[in-house]
Amino acid sequence: MGKGQQTRERILEIAEAAVLAKGFGATSIEEIIAEAGITKSGFFYHFPDKSELARHMLRRFVDHSDELLDKTFGRGQELSDDPLQAFLIGLKLFAETMSALPGGHPGCLLATICYQERLFDREVIALTEQSSRKWGDRFRGYLETIAATYPPREVADVNELAEMLLCIVDGGIILSKIYNDPTRLESQILAFRSFVKLVFSPTVPAAVPRPYPMAAE
Repeated sequence: MGKGQQTRERILEIAEAAVLAKGFGATSIEEIIAEAGITKSGFFYHFPDKSELARHMLRRFVDHSDELLDKTFGRGQELSDDPLQAFLIGLKLFAETMSALPGGHPGCLLATICYQERLFDREVIALTEQSSRKWGDRFRGYLETIAATYPPREVADVNELAEMLLCIVDGGIILSKIYNDPTRLESQILAFRSFVKLVFSPTVPAAVPRPYPMAAE
């Protein structure tokens, strides 16, 4: 990575941390410049304005999230050929990864953008929607493959289940911050994992009691 690319990455890293901590409107270019140790002209060389910064920041966040999901759920598929077991392993690894983050998950940039929608241009809003739909499509694909092998024991819409996981992740992040307890996100993901297991695990037939042997007459 060249020096210019390193500077660009550093700016995006600082900006994301600031936006997640206090919002986009309260984050100034001046504070980013000061923390990055660059000149104003150096900043504008990489990002002509704050809107351009937001677009690149969002793309960076999405790329990093995609890499994490590819790694965790891909590992589940490597460890098991069974689609249900592979997904359950992936969820377990995902929960463990969230638990291992120092100080807990910093926050979801997509949620931040939704909360402050008026501060962003149409391209950023469109990218936010596209990213959410892409993650929903990813999880729906996993669940459709599972349902083809293991018909759900209860009526279950895979689209709603896929979106449920998105809601659980964002909700878990919020609970972690409200209660100052980073483990809340992990426990919510594991609760979803248990729910998926209950919905798709095949019903085990009850054991038929064997009759006692008749005494010899």
